[in-house]
Amino acid sequence: MPKTCFILNPKAGPSQRHNMPALIAQHFGALESDYEIRPTEYAGHAVELAKTAAAEGFAVVAAVGGDGTVNEVGRGLLGTETAMGIIPQGSGNGLARHLKVPLGLAASLRRLATPAFSRMDVGVINGHPFFCTAGLGFDAHVSQHFAQAGSRGLSTYLQVTLREYRRYRPVPVQLNLDGQERATDCYVLAFANASQYGNNAYIAPLADLRDGLLDVCLIDALPVGRAFRVSLAMALGTLPKSQAAEYFRVPRGRVVAEGPIGFHVDGDYLGHATEFEVTLMPLALAVAV
Repeated sequence: MPKTCFILNPKAGPSQRHNMPALIAQHFGALESDYEIRPTEYAGHAVELAKTAAAEGFAVVAAVGGDGTVNEVGRGLLGTETAMGIIPQGSGNGLARHLKVPLGLAASLRRLATPAFSRMDVGVINGHPFFCTAGLGFDAHVSQHFAQAGSRGLSTYLQVTLREYRRYRPVPVQLNLDGQERATDCYVLAFANASQYGNNAYIAPLADLRDGLLDVCLIDALPVGRAFRVSLAMALGTLPKSQAAEYFRVPRGRVVAEGPIGFHVDGDYLGHATEFEVTLMPLALAVAV
C-alpha cells in the first residue's frame, strides 16, 4: 500500500466529512504512519499541501473533494513523481468519472488502497493548468454566475444555465488551432483534455488523457433548437455525431477575441480576457486510480 496523503476539502461531502478519518482507517489500516489527512483552510491551500506532501516523499496525494480540489492538488504535484489520487466528493467529479474512479466513498477508498499507476496529459490556458476542461464563452459565463448563486448542486447549476441562456450573446473571435486560422463567433469554445465537464455531460466524448492532443469543441451559436440537440447529445455522449458542434484535435491553440470573454478552468471561473494561449504538456502528471 503506497504511503498516501489525503488532502481534504472540509466543505465537500458534508454528510460524510466528520466520518472521514474513520473511513480512511478502515481501508488504510490503523497505523497513521501509513497515511496522513490534511484539511484545507482556504482557496489555494491544496496546492501548497500537495507540494509539501510530494517533497516529504508521499507516493500518492489524494484529492478528497470536487473538481476544484482535484485541480489544486494536480497543480501542486506538477513537476514531481508523486501520483494524484481522487476520492470524489464534489457535485460534478468530471476527471474522476473519466478515469472511472468509483463515486462511492467506500469504493473509491478501496480502489486507492491498491491503485494502478499511470500518467496523463495536462492542459494550460494563459498559464493556468487544467486537467479536465477549460473553456471560453457560455460555459464560463455560467460558471461565474453559479459561483455567485449561494448554493451548489446540479439543480442550481441547471437553474443558472436556463436563466443565463436568455441573456448571453456570443463574442466574435479569431482562432489559430495549431496553424489553422478561423474567424467565428464563440458561443462555446471548449478545450477538453478529458471527455466531460462532470455529471456525465460529455463535451468531448472522444477525448483521451494520454494522446498528447486537446479535443476542441466549437459552438458558434446556440438557438433553441440547437440548444436542445446539444443538451441531449452531451447527455448521450454523441455530440460529435450531432452536427451541432465542430471538433478539432490539436496540441495547441490561440484565441483573440473582439471583446473581453470569460474563461474557466475545470469549472472554476477565472475572469475575462481578450487573448488566450492554450498548450498541452504530454504525460505531465502521475495518477493513481
